[in-house]
Amino acid sequence: MEKKTSFNLAYLIFALLGVVFLHDAWLQYRNTEPMAYSAFLAQLKKGNVGDIAITRDYIEGSLRAPLANGRKNFVTTRVDPALANDLAQYNVQFRGVVDSGFFRELMRWLIPTAIFFGIWLLLMRRLQDRAGDLGTGLLAIGKSKAKVYVETDVKVTFEDVAGVDEAKEELREIVGFLKDAGRYGRLGAKIPKGVLLVGPPGTGKTLLARAVAGEAGVAFFSINGSEFVEMFVGVGAARVRDLFEEARKKAPAIIFIDEIDALGRARGAYGLGGHDEKEQTLNQLLAELDGFDSSAGLVLLAATNRPEILDPALLRAGRFDRQVLVDRPDRSGRLQILRVHTRKVTIATGVDLDKIAALTPGFSGADLANLVNEAALQATRRDHEKVEEDDFTSAIERIVAGLEKRSRLLNPKERAFVAHHEMGHALVAASLPGQDAVQKISIIPRGIGALGYTIQRPTEDRYLMTRAELEDKMAVLLGGRVAEQLVFDEVSTGAADDLIKVTDIAHSIVVRYGMDEALGPLVFERDTQQFLSSDAIPAQRREYSEQTARAIDHATHALVEEALAKARAILTRNMALLRSGAQRLLEKETLADEELRTVLAAAQPLPVAEAQTPEAPPPESRP
Repeated sequence: MEKKTSFNLAYLIFALLGVVFLHDAWLQYRNTEPMAYSAFLAQLKKGNVGDIAITRDYIEGSLRAPLANGRKNFVTTRVDPALANDLAQYNVQFRGVVDSGFFRELMRWLIPTAIFFGIWLLLMRRLQDRAGDLGTGLLAIGKSKAKVYVETDVKVTFEDVAGVDEAKEELREIVGFLKDAGRYGRLGAKIPKGVLLVGPPGTGKTLLARAVAGEAGVAFFSINGSEFVEMFVGVGAARVRDLFEEARKKAPAIIFIDEIDALGRARGAYGLGGHDEKEQTLNQLLAELDGFDSSAGLVLLAATNRPEILDPALLRAGRFDRQVLVDRPDRSGRLQILRVHTRKVTIATGVDLDKIAALTPGFSGADLANLVNEAALQATRRDHEKVEEDDFTSAIERIVAGLEKRSRLLNPKERAFVAHHEMGHALVAASLPGQDAVQKISIIPRGIGALGYTIQRPTEDRYLMTRAELEDKMAVLLGGRVAEQLVFDEVSTGAADDLIKVTDIAHSIVVRYGMDEALGPLVFERDTQQFLSSDAIPAQRREYSEQTARAIDHATHALVEEALAKARAILTRNMALLRSGAQRLLEKETLADEELRTVLAAAQPLPVAEAQTPEAPPPESRP
């Protein structure tokens, strides 16, 4: 940033007063003669003393006729009169010691002034530290807080970003415009004014923006959307103006606004009152986007994981010309990300990163970075020389299921329930075609409420599922509850989370996917494209009749009952294997790899006739 010199009138006034004070003190010092008391008595006897001012310790005055050095003013220190008479009787020369008036007066003024100035300076520094890096306190409240990164500061390049190849290709064009505007503009094309990066948290939106600045080698202004919003109306708009003004001076440059949803939420979505500041800030941003010339090499990058709440005026062409999706990586993308994050980690020779990538569907780039770090920490705890595949597996389990809690002791009955529950999941999954292979079963408590867990290993990333596959997934989820019921003739609370997932799947089959034959290919609830959890979002207004709602309830209930019957049929057929597998799990606590495959290989799938899902009754025959 360029330094600005500010001229303060108060400093000039203090300087002038200081000069006047020092000048007067110097003149007084030069015109005053420090005089011995005996000399004062001699001048007094001569009648040369004009007027005097007597204090407790000093006598100051002026002479009628000047001394030999031309001085008429004098100062002397008072002496005890009785002692003075005795000394004069014996012709003893005596005098009082007079301190230098100049330095005495100087210290009398300077010391209190210095103390006061020091206290004031300390208080101002504390206020500025508390207020942030505003530089000049309240006078700079409207200044932008953007951090400027020049070419030497931004060392991130596209080589450091993996798993989002499509987004990188979109942004390479921006880099090309900034580096060689003539080549890209030879056919009349203009650089996009704004690029909005949208995607789930942790997918690398901020990292991509930094990589663009690093590749282009231009100034990089980075700021968070919440930093524009203050309690004073008009401050946010002033900061927007200041940010764009500074960026124009540094052009070509990139302005990056992270979490722009804090600034660009749709107007009118706040309710009543109290949001003038946010709307003024957004209006100023819209005006700046319309005003700056992209040919000057100024590009606005923004990132958000809530595009659905942004103001439509902000998203229109001419402001944000391009939206780039930065989604969770697929299997090949996860492999590339793992290779990037394992560059500085000592990996054992036999570790297959492709296998690790297959075990982590749905992981974002940040999740994978955390996985590599957790695996390295796990290897350090085990005193390994290198990070091995078992360390990665343990790290995945810790991230997905939570921390192991071996200190949580279950009574024998609870352990038996958990063992049969988890073995029920595994046997149903092994008996149904198309389900992910079971990798590990454990009855060691993990996380907040998991008393056991069953981990399935996906063979590939799936983006579409048929109704039959969804029904099989429901049967696997219900396998634990069915196992408890078959073995103990009662059920426990351990299947609570399974039931939530089963209900959601069945409800989605009916109201979102249009897979119920009786209700037809109709959608009764719209799936809003949101990257964050929608748990806190209020339910949509119901746009169907009570009769349709009743039919939806019956169809959902029928799907759950059919999945329950399928799981019961599988476990009844494999009852002996269920009991023996649960007993081995109680002894070992964890079954994995070859031992688990040996147990599940004996599972008997249902015959084709029994595996087919029975037809659901028509709506009019349902209770």
